[in-house]
Amino acid sequence: MTEPATRASRPTTGQPANPDRPQVIYVMGAGRSGSTVLGVTLGNSGDVFYAGELDAWLARSAEPQLSGPEQDRFWRQVSANVEGAAELYGRGSQRAIERSMSLLRPREWPARRRLRMPYRRVAERLYRAVADAAGTSVIVDTSHYPLRARELQAIAGIDLYLIYLMRDPQSVVASFNRKDVAQYSKATFTTNVYLWVTNLLAVAVFLRHRADRRLFVRYEDFLADPARVLGEIVGLAGVTAPPPDFSSLRIGVPFQGNRLIRSDVIELESAPPIRRGPRSKLTTVLQGPWALVLGRLRPAAGGPRAKEAGDADRA
Repeated sequence: MTEPATRASRPTTGQPANPDRPQVIYVMGAGRSGSTVLGVTLGNSGDVFYAGELDAWLARSAEPQLSGPEQDRFWRQVSANVEGAAELYGRGSQRAIERSMSLLRPREWPARRRLRMPYRRVAERLYRAVADAAGTSVIVDTSHYPLRARELQAIAGIDLYLIYLMRDPQSVVASFNRKDVAQYSKATFTTNVYLWVTNLLAVAVFLRHRADRRLFVRYEDFLADPARVLGEIVGLAGVTAPPPDFSSLRIGVPFQGNRLIRSDVIELESAPPIRRGPRSKLTTVLQGPWALVLGRLRPAAGGPRAKEAGDADRA
């Protein structure tokens, strides 16, 4: 059991966070990068609520992925307090606003323009409703779409903290190649194209966000030193809390996530391992330029990058 978290006073480069409105820790990046593992761990960190992948809230018409007394009660309460959402229900809004490839589909541009303002209003109301139901202002959303993050940046009624989560592309490609799990698969070349588009958008969104409210996190660094990386992430929102028990992490009631959310409790050690199988030469070549770009993003968490980021901010 973790001790109650407290708000930490810390200098910022802009206006301080307002504890009376939702503080959203948004995990952005490619799928299969460990966002569910990170989200569950964050949700066990004191005054933080793990909401799961809230991009699916409209697509699933407010029906959570899993059904159970606690999940149903919580998300019914949330749904009852989100006015104007029904007109956006279905996959159309998500596809037009959040999906990266929507930018390359001219036929969807009119829908993007028409839906943008209603989408933002509903997103703000959703975060407020989740915060009220959870009894905390700090919410973790692991939707991972960069274009969703871009829309959230325009919402004045929330404080947005952006986590750009990056996993070794070889591991991401290997995960999408698998056909022995109940998740959709992608071919190696298709996955590499997806990684290129995702990284291009994510870097642009990350760099336009306030430096004191963003953090680049490598999944491998998080697994190597979870307490340190976790502290840096929640510290963005001004929360201090002792590390949770990594051997007994409660899942809670996330709206949607990967197969891990079907458990009640998980161990961090049981998270999907870092795969060291055969490396794809195609992935090495295609993702090589991103290794150089992402290695220069600041601030960065974990390992030696954390100290470099701190030095860069003070310079």
